[in-house]
Parts: sequence; structure tokens; C-alpha cells
Amino acid sequence: MSEPRSAPTVGQVVLGKRLQELRESAGLKREEAARVLRVAPATVRRMETAEVSLKIPYLQLLLRAYGVTDGEAESFVELAEEANQPGWWQRYHDILPGWFSMYVSLEGAATLLRSYEPHFVPGLLQTEDYARAVMHAGALGQTDPEDIERHVALRMQRQELLTRDNAPRLWVVMDETVLRRTVGGPGLMRAQVDRLLEATEMPHVTLQVAEFADGHHPGTYGPFVLFRFSIPELPDMVYTEYLTGAVYLDRRAEVVTYLEVMDRMATQAATAHRTKEILRSLRKEL
Repeated sequence: MSEPRSAPTVGQVVLGKRLQELRESAGLKREEAARVLRVAPATVRRMETAEVSLKIPYLQLLLRAYGVTDGEAESFVELAEEANQPGWWQRYHDILPGWFSMYVSLEGAATLLRSYEPHFVPGLLQTEDYARAVMHAGALGQTDPEDIERHVALRMQRQELLTRDNAPRLWVVMDETVLRRTVGGPGLMRAQVDRLLEATEMPHVTLQVAEFADGHHPGTYGPFVLFRFSIPELPDMVYTEYLTGAVYLDRRAEVVTYLEVMDRMATQAATAHRTKEILRSLRKEL
């Protein structure tokens, strides 16, 4: 039914949701759609949840069964062919975990990224040397020099989304621990602080530091990222990771909780202006 891949593209996720909506609008159950294709109902479910790519002959049969007009079906098929094209990041499939491949896809499609980072500078704002030092320390559980260099290359390419014409808004709350924990030595940290200061001048980037003096805040449980999209089929999503994997949350109640936590942290953390002062002060200490 499909070829294996590390994770679906955002286009495949969106088309899967649209395909489900068409089936439901036609009043058909998955079992009935499965009979059209002569496959198991689980296959239809996997198509709708983007666990597999959309095979065009199967897609055409389903669209006909759902009463979609020829013109609309042709447009849908064209979108499916485009969505089935591998994402640029998939050429790193040999070192990119499947659970993070989805993250890169979502990151590229988001219009807003809000993140809390208690340990390291967020990947989109890291210098090449900082990223390399973090990975050499074993943060990814990989020590092979070639693998590390490919991880660094991937991270640097991800950062290109901040300079594209339709760059998303990036709003980061970073714990003071990130700045106080030296990575790779004072010289490397000076360059990293300079990079953060450059980022604060970008109109679509907001950077705040949660200072020690501000005490406990509700996000101290671990890092997370909240994605927001302009695509109607994609709800707000939250990404949170652990040592060997990650979780993607899109249930409204869970996402709202994370959003409230992020809002409270942003209110409690140093303002963007104060954060610049903190970074300049730290730069002099290094």
C-alpha cells in the first residue's frame, strides 16, 4: 500500500484530514470505503491519518465513491502528488529519528512557534559551533563524527526558515540556566550570545529570559514547543520530548493548558528589552 518513510509531510497530514472529511460528508464508514478499495479498514484509517502516502489509483477510486466531481478530484490528485514528494529533510533520514522528522515538517509549515527551553539555546538560534559542542556532549546519544556533522548541517539548514520571505514568528522563553551553563568554553559562548543578540533585532523574533531571581514558574517540567498554522485543517499542536522520543499533542484541552503556561511564563520572564540587557551584560562577563 505504501513505501516506508520516517514521517509524513504536512501536506500529507492535511490531505488525510480532507479525505476523512469527504468520506464522512458522503455518509460512508471506513469499512465501506475499504470495500471500494478491497483492502482492510485499517488501510483507509492509515491513509486518513497520514501513516502512509496516498497512492493515486486508490485515491481516485475513493474520490469517485465520495461523489467528488472530476475537476475537484483532479485538483486533489495534483495536491497529493505534490504532498508525496519527500521533504528536504528526508535526505537526512539516516541520522534523523522518525519522531523528530515530523517536527521539522511542522516547523516549516508553522506561522508561529512558541517555545520554552530550560537547558540549551533553541536549535533555530544556535551557532554551528554551539550545536556541534552540544552534540559532542552526547545530547543526541550519537558520538560518530560523521553523524554529528550531518546533525549540525541539518540544524543549520533548518535555520533558513527564519530568513525566508514568509518567515514564521518565533517567540522563545529561555531559562537563565541556558546562559549560565557554559558549552564549549567562553569563546564559543561569546559567539553564541552574539548570535542571540542578532536574533533580538529580527522583527519576527521575540526572546525572553526567565531569570533565577523570578523564582519558580509553571514551565519547569521540561522543554516544549507550540505550533500554530494558517492551514484550517491543522490545529495548534504541542511538541514535547524526552530522552529517546517525543510526544505530539493536538487535543484542545491539552494545547490550551500549554498555551496558558506559556502566557504565564512570558508575563513572568524578563521583557524583550530587559533580555537584551541581560545578554549584553553576560557578553561582558565572558
